[in-house]
Amino acid sequence: MKSLVSFLVMLITKAFARLFFRFQIGWPDASRSLPWKQVRIIALLNHTSLLEPIYIGFLPIHFLRTLSKRMVAPGADKTLNRPLVGLMYKLFSPGMVSITRKRDNSWQQFMEAIYPDSIIVIIPEGRMKRRNGLDLSGQKMTVRGGIVDVLEGLNSGQMVLAYSGGLHHVHAPDEKGFHLFKTLKMNLESLSIPDYKASFAGEVGSEEWRKNVLEDLQHRLETKVPQL
Repeated sequence: MKSLVSFLVMLITKAFARLFFRFQIGWPDASRSLPWKQVRIIALLNHTSLLEPIYIGFLPIHFLRTLSKRMVAPGADKTLNRPLVGLMYKLFSPGMVSITRKRDNSWQQFMEAIYPDSIIVIIPEGRMKRRNGLDLSGQKMTVRGGIVDVLEGLNSGQMVLAYSGGLHHVHAPDEKGFHLFKTLKMNLESLSIPDYKASFAGEVGSEEWRKNVLEDLQHRLETKVPQL
């Protein structure tokens, strides 16, 4: 039942997004598609707004149905505890796991929620970029180690890196209203998880390997995000 509610919310979101926004998607190749059945992780780079679910406007319906059944995603407790926004996110994904920024067991609970057939959706930066290009604390946006934890445990399938052009022109953090009829830009890249993990020096899971993965993802964040 929860997956059906999630699928319905996704369909409504998709219809809304297609009606009120224009998409410019940079696909990996001329087929304008991805190996949907092989996708195990989707990582959104350049987190700028709580309205980023509208990006599902370009996803095929059959993949939305799969997501409604198999998606697992970490969500900030600060966001999920909001009365309206939190409810919408929970309806959007029954697999949303609340995590904190404290040194507690919430991240481990998220990791334990991942099953062999799960599709993990994650925002590697872990916080939103403000209009000044920095996070709420005035720090540079960087990729954090959570995505490396997830990758370490995956041995098959594809990782989709979704480079967002940003949504500050639609809705910026702490802005009260939002703006319709805007163009949404995103570049997509699909990578074999085993090949990607094996491309870095160091044994998988070692400090050297983790450092190399984080540096690569940070470089991609800084160089592959489309410009508005």
